[in-house]
Amino acid sequence: MSQLVGRGPSAVTMERVADRVWLMRGGFPPPLVHRIMNVYFIEGPDGVTVFDAGIRSMARAIDHVGRKMGGIARVVLGHAHPDHRGAASRLAAPVWCHEHEVSYARADDGQPYTSFSKLPLVTKAGPLRLAMRVLMHHVWDGEPVQIERALAEGDEVAGFEVVHLPGHAPGQIALWRARDRLALTTDCFYMLDALTGEPCDPVMPHDAYNLDSELARESARKLARLAPEICWPGHLGPATGDVADQLRRAADRY
Repeated sequence: MSQLVGRGPSAVTMERVADRVWLMRGGFPPPLVHRIMNVYFIEGPDGVTVFDAGIRSMARAIDHVGRKMGGIARVVLGHAHPDHRGAASRLAAPVWCHEHEVSYARADDGQPYTSFSKLPLVTKAGPLRLAMRVLMHHVWDGEPVQIERALAEGDEVAGFEVVHLPGHAPGQIALWRARDRLALTTDCFYMLDALTGEPCDPVMPHDAYNLDSELARESARKLARLAPEICWPGHLGPATGDVADQLRRAADRY
């Protein structure tokens, strides 16, 4: 059961999704579109680890919830795209990310390889290509992020193991907890249609937003080999049931 936090356009919802793991959904208020930006809070003895930092407007809610949960010990970026690092620079906590993502997190543009020309100019929802330029560069993103620690494959974070899943971003990571086969997967796969924002079964991120789409497919297959029982992605979700099969089918679908 989710609980509303805050009021107005920046309101978010909170729900417990696993042992010591909470999900904040934010980004946009209904009825315009879904709250599609996921930020995870992992409880620990030194406070909470925040995995992904949503968009800029979520900073106040992340800070508020973090304080209520004992303080934010660290922010870990799943990757440095605007809708995942947006609030990070506005939180009084050290920020960690994968070693291959550090230069992007510190840059003015954390996603310079975006190919807007691969997006349709217009969809039923409106002028998509222009809207995404404005959202990514003027609405969602915050300032460049200072990185205190660079992570690598196999590192431990708040009881989870770092799994490197490049392709969508060079240093994209998931957090994997073997004891309950739980994966926090950021944008290894989407559970929304990238052109409409509507919920869907697991699909690969749109080519327009990827550094290397074929490598992204291999990362989805790598995640499948872990045989997760549940995956919580960066947007909407979760993926449940035969998750490995869903990931393989998403990777094989063109």
